[in-house]
Amino acid sequence: MADRSPHNAPVLVIGLGRFGAATAQQLRRQNKEVLAIERDPDMVQKWSGLLTHVIQADASDIDALRQVGAGDFTSAVVGVGTSIESSVLITANLVDLGIERIWAKAITPAHGKILSRIGAHYVIFPEADAGRRTAHLVSGRLLDYIEFDDDFAIVKMYPPKETHGFTLQESDVRNRYGVTIVGVKSPGEEFTYATARTKVTSRDVLIVSGQVDLIERFAARP
Repeated sequence: MADRSPHNAPVLVIGLGRFGAATAQQLRRQNKEVLAIERDPDMVQKWSGLLTHVIQADASDIDALRQVGAGDFTSAVVGVGTSIESSVLITANLVDLGIERIWAKAITPAHGKILSRIGAHYVIFPEADAGRRTAHLVSGRLLDYIEFDDDFAIVKMYPPKETHGFTLQESDVRNRYGVTIVGVKSPGEEFTYATARTKVTSRDVLIVSGQVDLIERFAARP
């Protein structure tokens, strides 16, 4: 398994709670092979027919991981979060097995700090991230929101009234608000990359990138 490229290599998912199961399902939608490891036999039975392989095992035991071939994977996701001790033990086991890319779920900053220190390459805070995303979406104009570590975001949003009927060159959004309109989606048409000649209508949806505070300022326009 380790010989495959990272783009199509099978993925190990440990823990089939809400986060782990959602991750495993999305990986399957992307036509990736998934080996899921879950300690709860009821959860194993629930997901056995839906994922590529589901094995009942205790991933906090490194010998159990070796027996199922976990060391052959290059990518792994630790979806266990409610038990910090189990999460840490599982992540440490994956590090010891030499897995190249480990994503681990954390429920608190302290938990995340421990995971990073023992070798997790990517620490995810699903609840906190979802809360921040929801807070940005409740304004009404934003339809989707992705924020990056350097306070940069990409959003999908309805256009403010001052852009309706004007090309991007005419509305001069970038100079006036410091954000970039990357693309425009008109009803019934395919997404198109924006140019200076792109005209915005009230029915369009915009893809906008920029610093978070500048995007919020632009999205707050009537």
